[in-house]
Amino acid sequence: MERLRIDKWLWAARFYKTRSLATDEIDKGRVAINGQEAKPAREVKVGDTVSMRREGLTRTVMVKGVSAMRGPAPVAQQLYEETAESLQERQKSADQRRYAPEPALSIEHGRPTKRGRRELDEAKGWGDRWSASVDDEKK
Repeated sequence: MERLRIDKWLWAARFYKTRSLATDEIDKGRVAINGQEAKPAREVKVGDTVSMRREGLTRTVMVKGVSAMRGPAPVAQQLYEETAESLQERQKSADQRRYAPEPALSIEHGRPTKRGRRELDEAKGWGDRWSASVDDEKK
């Protein structure tokens, strides 16, 4: 077997869990073969370069083997070799995530619970009043 559909190859190489997920990503234009946008039926052969955008990161791999069967991960890793630029970009992205965490993760408190809201209202001294208008105080 020298050629195989790109959706089958991505599935067999364990980039995607199912063929339908691979097909969806290809249809969205996130997969390219040799710099050209691919369609699910496009055939891939040994020596082709496949680029995949996933989670804000582009992975570029060189096809080393073709298999229509999905095997264990060590066997699947023999079907491709990641380029040096891609490995460097992944490492840079991992370092960036490690040293600059997501800002939303620093928020300690979200919306108060019902109990917490009652405690906040009691602490502010609102008491039975439902309005903060000045007119209520004159009565």
